[in-house]
Amino acid sequence: MNIAVVILNWNGRKLLEQFLPSVIKYSEDAHIYVADNASTDDSISFLENNFPQVSIIRNKVNAGYAGGYNLALKSVSEEIHILLNSDIEVTEGWLTPIIEVFKAEPMTAAIQPKILDYKKKDHFEYAGAAGGYIDKFCYPFCRGRIFQELEEDHGQYNDDQYIFWASGACLAVRKKAFDEIGGLDEDFFAHQEEIDLCWRLQNTGYNIKYVSASRVFHVGGATLADMNPKKTFFNFRNSLFLILKNVEPSKVFFILFFRMVLDGLAGIKFIFEGKFNHFFAILEAHASFYRHYGKIRKKRPKAFIFKNYHKINSIVFAHYFMGKNKFTEL
Repeated sequence: MNIAVVILNWNGRKLLEQFLPSVIKYSEDAHIYVADNASTDDSISFLENNFPQVSIIRNKVNAGYAGGYNLALKSVSEEIHILLNSDIEVTEGWLTPIIEVFKAEPMTAAIQPKILDYKKKDHFEYAGAAGGYIDKFCYPFCRGRIFQELEEDHGQYNDDQYIFWASGACLAVRKKAFDEIGGLDEDFFAHQEEIDLCWRLQNTGYNIKYVSASRVFHVGGATLADMNPKKTFFNFRNSLFLILKNVEPSKVFFILFFRMVLDGLAGIKFIFEGKFNHFFAILEAHASFYRHYGKIRKKRPKAFIFKNYHKINSIVFAHYFMGKNKFTEL
């Protein structure tokens, strides 16, 4: 089984210097690519001078996560594509459990490893943790991470599980399935496009899986700071895109309305906290959603298949009103 590890880079020379050596050392059976998203730093010359064994794909524009990978993966022919953030340290043997599952389960289209925090290595990391789920109102959460609450890893999720979404920080996907559904949705640009991808894969009959024996360590927040208003914009807008595009007809407008009300409450909270840039980011997110409404609505599938919704109705209620901070408490 041919494997490609593809690292998307934008002005990340320092991250490549820090983390690429572990990828090269522990990915002996893979072809390693760096897909450069029109960087303006010295990333490409640094790669050419220091890592000649790495193939460089040069995108002409910064097309974000979704567009950048869609462009790059056209040049990648391997059966398995592993979309790897530039701020991830991989570990010895990390590829083997992933490949074993792909070989054994032809209908598993995407896999994520256990994702731990590079800065606090005994804890799960925000972007994926031990596998992603959504509640009935399409709020994403993870085994090992409920909103900002991150669990310590003491083996409680050392099992392989089918999940709803796999993290875009380290996403292994079959090329055949990726191409079959048209790749990542470039209208998302960045944030939550991996949830949309996994939802569409499942709507085509494929499975998504978490494989615990594969471990990586993720820095997180290296491209956009946690409290960057641009990240607020993408998270709020793209969650509305996700709902409009994928929720079944009988529920879509109710859930959209419910989420917009909660977005308004979040905006009021930002005002009271003095975070006015984030309040305006939510307004901008809703305006952008309305501008793109017709385009996104046309992408809805003809048939809807539903898998792996978590049994919980509202993660917001469970966490903020019932004090549930761990996945095992839900």
